Amino acid sequence: MESITVWVYKGSRRTETYLYVSTENDFERVPKDLLDALGTLELVMEIEIDEQRKLARVDAREVIKKVLEAGYFLQLAPLEPKGKGLLQ
Repeated sequence: MESITVWVYKGSRRTETYLYVSTENDFERVPKDLLDALGTLELVMEIEIDEQRKLARVDAREVIKKVLEAGYFLQLAPLEPKGKGLLQ
């Protein structure tokens, strides 16, 4: 079972959106446009995850796969259910 340590950051421009990277403060493999869209990044936590780890809104296996392949994983804010938006 694979286990990795990731650093999780939140951006100043996107609520409930988190960027996971494999090395603290290393955003070299993250596209510049994405970094610009997130704004100022703030470290939220460092966490070790494996395939069995329960994460709040994402599958740990997907996080591990994306971080190892692309160097980062982007967790987007959840979509609002229909009928819950401001314009009804």
